[in-house]
Parts: sequence; structure tokens; C-alpha cells
Amino acid sequence: MNNPFFRIAAASLKLKVADPEYNSDEIIKVIKEAEEKGVKLLLTPELSVTSYTCADLFFNNALLESSRKALEKVLEATENTDMVVIVGIPVESGACLFNCAAVLRKGKIVGIVPKTYIANYHEFYEKRWFAPMSKGAAVDSVNVLGYDVPFGKCLFDLGSGAVAGIEICEDLWAPVPPSSEMSLCGANIICNLSASDEYVSKAKYREDLISNQSARCIGAYAYAGASVFESTTDLVFSGATVIAENGGICAKGERFSRENVLTISDIDVEKLNSLRRENITFSENTSYSGSYRMIGCKVANEENDLSYRFVDPHPFVPGDTKKIKERCREIFSIQSSGLAKRIEHVGSKGCVIGISGGLDSTLALLVAVESMKLLGKKNSDIIGVTMPGFGTTDRTYTNAMKLMQELGVTIREINIREACLLHMRDIGHDESIKDITYENTQARERTQILFDLANKEGCLLVGTGDLSELAMGWCTYNGDHMSMYGVNASVPKTLVKYLVEYVASVSGEQAKETLLDILDTPVSPELLPPDENGKIAQKTEDNIGPYELHDFFLYHFIRFGSSKEKLLKMAVKAFDGVYQKEFIEKWLNVFLRRFFISQFKRSCIPDSPKVGSVSLSPRGDWRMPSDASFNIFLK
Repeated sequence: MNNPFFRIAAASLKLKVADPEYNSDEIIKVIKEAEEKGVKLLLTPELSVTSYTCADLFFNNALLESSRKALEKVLEATENTDMVVIVGIPVESGACLFNCAAVLRKGKIVGIVPKTYIANYHEFYEKRWFAPMSKGAAVDSVNVLGYDVPFGKCLFDLGSGAVAGIEICEDLWAPVPPSSEMSLCGANIICNLSASDEYVSKAKYREDLISNQSARCIGAYAYAGASVFESTTDLVFSGATVIAENGGICAKGERFSRENVLTISDIDVEKLNSLRRENITFSENTSYSGSYRMIGCKVANEENDLSYRFVDPHPFVPGDTKKIKERCREIFSIQSSGLAKRIEHVGSKGCVIGISGGLDSTLALLVAVESMKLLGKKNSDIIGVTMPGFGTTDRTYTNAMKLMQELGVTIREINIREACLLHMRDIGHDESIKDITYENTQARERTQILFDLANKEGCLLVGTGDLSELAMGWCTYNGDHMSMYGVNASVPKTLVKYLVEYVASVSGEQAKETLLDILDTPVSPELLPPDENGKIAQKTEDNIGPYELHDFFLYHFIRFGSSKEKLLKMAVKAFDGVYQKEFIEKWLNVFLRRFFISQFKRSCIPDSPKVGSVSLSPRGDWRMPSDASFNIFLK
């Protein structure tokens, strides 16, 4: 596989009805424009050579002859282009005329695909002129321009892991679109040549069809519609162009334009193929029976600069404010419902949570409060424990106490300094040496207190660690790494703050003020003493790098199996103007190394509610040997 990304384009053209000579010039113009922009697969609208609305002129030999000459002209224009071009054209075979897509490569027609379903209702009456694919089922080739060309159910191997399948307009609206079968036979890019007229609300419905079909097929879907220049009699066309990938709209062009429109997107073919392999329901239904012929028409695809792909720097966080609130509300409901079920099942009086004044423990406390509400229990059934240590600052301590008071939970304060000093003396560790032993002594002392207190009070110990910490191994084994139920274990760090912010937005003024100050506090385990000004000295991101980078790496590494090279390329695009390439690569190496050496911690984590598509639970989502080598992944 040369390149995981493949550049495709859907064009809407400035055509003239029943004027193939003129139309061929417009097609050639857009071929040249697409070539300049590095497009590897170009799709034009339904019957783009003749135009769609020729009606009974399709019976006229002059139009058909002119369309053949126009096709020959377009073919010549593709001779020196490194691109596959798909045009719409009427094709005769025996006594039938077919509405077809012609696939062109280097001056040759490599295949002809006829329309499967012929629209013949409401404003459509195509059966007057065209036969469906089934009428030509007995024919496996047609003669076009003196050459026998593969005809019928064909797929096209474009190279680089990309395989194109073609359906035409109405095919998409069928109960079982041909693209479903094409996808199970290997197509991961579906091209739809269309001439769908426009009326109120149809554009949204059409986009939904396209995005949904791309999701069901775990593929890309490119749609090119007839332009306003096809509008005639009672119908108006808008020239809709849409490209979707696995359920998301990647790009769409301007509708009702009076110029050619070229909509381009860089499709992540490697991601699609990875998702298909992972999805057993999809892979078990794949067909290798040969119902579709695979035709080779590979293009060179060594480079792709991602100019036509948006790479989200924060893949765990929705892009707009409304969606963020909806996402946070849903996640918060999943967390609190899961905790309520566990408390109810084991018959706990309530729960115990260590409260540090940081984001993770704050979120866990807020989830616990909501769980008590679901169970009809009092907030005082939550025991919030603050355990000042050597690194605790006034700010975090004050916020922890204020938040617990404002929420009405039962407060316990247990200072761990003396216990930790005694333990360090017992094991012969010099307390002036601020190393990993010094830090982990505190983390394990706190966890021991919480477990024992939970036993004493007949409560459930709720863990506070998040997904990003588990990925990086930024937790103390058998310390904060352990609990009886971890409500945050599949919530990434970049999303934790939005969840706390969401709860703050629906809280009373006092609690809101405290929550906002917690949101403004640097992320820290507070295991090392504060600086001379009493401020947090141990800042997590100074040690392991920005969490927004690590969450980006985590998402693409786990979700799509992306390689280091691909992760770096996408991160450079996503964080352009924020981080330099060398900085990103430095922390990418740190991420990959820490991810591999920390698997032993993840192999024994407590139950936790799954809230998103990426989770590291060893029981269902991520099974990995604790001693797997990371050598090839760091190359």
C-alpha cells in the first residue's frame, strides 16, 4: 500500500442539454482542474456526456452518434493523466439502451456499468428510454468505439487499497442499494452519478442517505449531481456534490452554482479497511464468490499532503457547542447509571471517593452525586476523603473542601504525611530523595485508606483515573490505579474538562464558582512539594507532554490501527500552527513507548462504564500482551 489516503473528486458541470460536443469540453476542463489538484478518481454526473434531460431525444441516432464522438474526445484527454475518470453516457447493446457509467483510464475505457434500478415514478419516467442492468445480465461485454469493453457488475481496483464501485442515482434510493453488495465484494469507494432534481427538504434527506450508506458499507461515498443547466420544464437541478466517509460528510459543494463545481476529499482508505477487518459482522458477510468482476486500473499514489482532509485535533470532543453539551449529557448519564447499578447490585450504603481538588476526582464526585439522586439516596451517603500529602497546595485543598461542602457530602480529612514518612523509614528510603518511591508511597497510602474506609463503612470505593492516564500508564500500580468501580476509565483527559464544565453550567452559583476554579487548575498528581510560592510544581504535561496530543494519538492508534508515520502526518496537519513537527514526533515516541510498557497496568483494572468508541478495558475493548515489543511501532 503506497499511501493510506486517496484523493477523490465529485464534479457538477456546466452542461448543455443534448449537446455532447459542448459537454465534452466541460468534462475535459474539469479533468484538467482535477489533475492540477492531485485527484486520483474523478466522478461526473449521470449521463454527463449527453445531459440527463434529453427525454425522447435519446431515441435519436444523431444524439447517440454525437455522444460516442464526445466520449472519444474525452478519452484522448485522459491519455496523459494519472487519474481514473467516470463519465455518464447512454450505451446501446442489442435491442436495449442503457444508462451507464464509463470508467476511463489512460485513453481507454476499462469498464461500463449500467444503472441497476430505473426510476419510473412521479416526475421520473426513465423506462421509456432505458433498460435496467438485469436486461443486459447475459452480456459481459459491449462494443464501444470498436472495442469490446467489460460490461455489467464490475469493481475497479485503483491501487493503494482503494476499490471503486459504481451505482447511478436511483440505485441509492433502493431498499437494498447495489453498493451494499459491492462493498461486501470489496468496494470501499462508492461513486454515484446522479441527476436528482431539487425540492424543499430533499437535499438534507439525500445527504442523510449518502452518509448512512457510507456508514453501513464502512466506506466512502462520492455523489455527483446534475447542475442547474439541466433544469427544464417542471424540474430544477442543483448540482449537489457530496463526499462522505464512514457516516461523516467530508466535503460538499455549493448547490445552484452557475459554474463547474469540483468537490474534493482525501479519503482514508487504510482506516476503512482496518474498520472492516475489525467489524466481524461486516467481515462475516463479505463475498468472494465473483459476482462482481474486479478490473485493475491502478493509479500512482505515492504522496498526499492532506490538503483536502480535515483532521480534527480533538477527536474525542465534538466541534460545536450544542453537540458538546449533548455528548456530555449522554456520557454523564452513562457514568451515573453504571455506578448506580453497581451500588444497587452489591447493596452498598453509598460510596467512598478520594477528593484531591483536581479534575478527575471532581468528575467522579459529580457522577456519584447524580447516582445518589437516581437511587433516591442522600448526598451524605457519599464519603468524600481529602488526604493532604507532601504536594498538596492550598488551592486544591480549599477547592476540594468547598466542593464537598457545597454538594453536601460527608467529609473526612486524613493527613497521610506521617504515615508515609513512617513507611519510608520502614523500607529504608531517604525522604529527601524525591523519586518514584517517594511519589508512589503517597499514592498507595491513599488507596489503602480508601479501601479500608470503604470496608468499614459498607461502601463502594469509586475510582477517579481517566482513559488518558491508563493509556500512558500515568498511575501508580495498586495505587490510584485500583478501586472497586472506575467511573472515568473510558473518559479521555481532553473530555473530562468539558464534562465538568457541563455540570458547572447546570449547577448553582456557589458550586459553579468552585468548579470553574478547578477547571483552571493545572493538571498534577501533587506528589512533589509545591514551589516556593506554594504553587503546583509537578505539572503532568511538563513530564509526559500535552494530553491533547496523547489523546489524538490514542484515538487513531486504537480506533484505526494507525502507524507511527501516519499518526505523525495527521498530527502535523491537525496541530498546524500549534506545535512544530519535531515537538509532535518527540511526544509521539513517548506515547508509543509508554503505551506498550504500561499494558500490565491495564490488564487488571476494575470494571468501568464504556462511554465511547475507544476504551482500554481488558475484558472487551483492548486485549494486548503485557510484554509485546514496541520496536516496529516506533520505526
